[in-house]
Order: sequence, then C-alpha cells, then structure tokens
Amino acid sequence: MVTSTAIITLIQRAILQGIPILYGSTGEILTEKSGNLNLGIPGIMYVGGISGVIGAFLYEESLRDGGTVNAFLAVFIPMICTIIGSLLMGLIYCFLTVTLRANQNVTGLAMTTFGVGFGNFFGASLVSLTDSDIPSVALTKTSAYFRVTLPFAETTGWFGKVFLSYGFMTYLAIIIAVLCAIFLKRTKGGLHLRAVGENPATADAAGINVERSKYLATCIGSIIAGLGGLFYVMDYANGVWSNEGFGDRGWLAIALVIFAIWKPDFAIFGSILFGGLYIVYLFIPGLALSTQELFKMLPYIVTIIVLIIVSARNKRENQPPGYLGLPYFREER
Repeated sequence: MVTSTAIITLIQRAILQGIPILYGSTGEILTEKSGNLNLGIPGIMYVGGISGVIGAFLYEESLRDGGTVNAFLAVFIPMICTIIGSLLMGLIYCFLTVTLRANQNVTGLAMTTFGVGFGNFFGASLVSLTDSDIPSVALTKTSAYFRVTLPFAETTGWFGKVFLSYGFMTYLAIIIAVLCAIFLKRTKGGLHLRAVGENPATADAAGINVERSKYLATCIGSIIAGLGGLFYVMDYANGVWSNEGFGDRGWLAIALVIFAIWKPDFAIFGSILFGGLYIVYLFIPGLALSTQELFKMLPYIVTIIVLIIVSARNKRENQPPGYLGLPYFREER
C-alpha cells in the first residue's frame, strides 16, 4: 500500500529531478523557435555546470584563511561563471551554424561531445587539486545557499512540502519558462522570432534581422540550459561534482521539447512528469536491476507516443518550426 508520505516524497523527487530538464528544454525551445536545432544542449548543460563549479571552488578556496561566506557572492560567482560558460558555447554554435552555415546536427553533436569532455577534464583537474580519495568535488559552503528554502515551508503541512520546500533555482526555472511562453505568444519580439523559424526569407523581406534573431535566441537559450547544469550540481547533488554524474538529462531535455510541442509552459508539467517517470522505479519494491533500466526508458517512450499522436493530428500549431535545422542563405531569397 502506497502511503501519503511516499506520494509526497515521490512528487518532491520528481520536481527536483525535472527542474534541470526544464531548464534545458526551455532553452532549447527558445533556440528552436528561431530555426536552430541545437543538439549540443547536453554539452552546454555540462559546461554550465562545471563553469559554476569552478567559480564556487575558487571562491571557497579564497575563504581558507578564515574568511566568512558572503551569501551574495556564494550565489553570484557560480551563476555568473555558468552564464559566461554557457554563453560562449552558444556563440560558438551560432558562429558555426549561422555565420559559417555548418550542418546543425553535426555541430550540435560535436558540441555535446566537447562539452562532456570539457566538464570531465576540469572536473578531474579540480579533484586532483583537492587531493581527495573520492573522485568528486564537494562545495558544501556555496551549495548551502542554493538549497535555502522558505522559512515557513515546514509549518504548512503537505502543501509546504510539495510546493514550498525548494531552493530559489527551482522557482526561477518555472518563472523563466512562463516568461518565455509569454514572450513567444504575446510580444512583438516573440512574433518576429517565430517568423524567423517558420520562414526566414519572408521574415528577412519584412525587415527582421534573421541572423541577429538566431544569435540572440540561441545564446539566451544556451544560458538558460546552462543554468540547468548549475542547478543539478548545486541543488540536486548538494554541491558535489562527479564526472559523468549528470547522466542523460540533457537528452531528456531535448525529448521534452517534443513532448511539450514547443511550448515552454507545457514543459513545466512535462518536466515533472519526466522526473517522476525517471525515478518511479525507486518506489517500487523488489525490482531487478534490468527492470529498473526499463523504467528509465519511460520518458522516451512517452515522447515517441506524443510525437506519433501530434504527427497524426497534423495541427500546424503543434508542429516544429518550418525551417528547423535548415541553414538560411539570403542569396537564394
């Protein structure tokens, strides 16, 4: 029999599991609305995570002489490092695919490989600097400020446990997703961006700067995705970085884009569902290891089912941008 405590715990774990996926998915949706298919999201999330870890590590090292932790700097330094690292990855992708018109699929996969290697290299370097017997880096001082919850969360019963017992980056992910949804649906800039993704030649003829739109959407989307890597390390993993510890969450973020039919507000609920499906096996007693791996496939299976349903219904508003993954040659307009 499933108890109410188990249900609350499952929801909490599902939300925490889904937030890094939501960051990555929101960033990719914004990118794809411009017509850029960025399969480098997993690598960007890795780079975002390790960049924040490097910043937090250097800050904690500066406190070894007895300095006290400044709450603002403990959060600001890792976040600004994550933003810079993710932005650079976005700029590299744009330079290759928008300016040089390289193949987007190949470029994205190459950036994922590079990002994972970049994270593992610098992660191993930090481990060697700490002389730790365990192949991981623990940033307990700074991560504590990422996990601060609302003071009254514990006094409001199940409601507080389900909705209020998270760090600020959990709520930031939801706010960013809602703002992106409003931007895409309700603003002139969002209309221009969607026009670029649907038909860049027509958008160009209407006076919209296609190249600038693609650069802005992809770079901002990369920053958002990079924050997912920072959340995973500083909040979900309690400040512990270990190589390959991020798993396949970057690919789940890309799958969630399809599940959410390119709508950031839908991705909020989808990320919680994905998070729950990904860890539900932990709440089923007596499962063999091979069966547990089958349960981890559930988010991808659900995505395939949604893709089939959406394709069968053939509604234009539920389809990807018309020019997704294709380079734009102004000379051919």
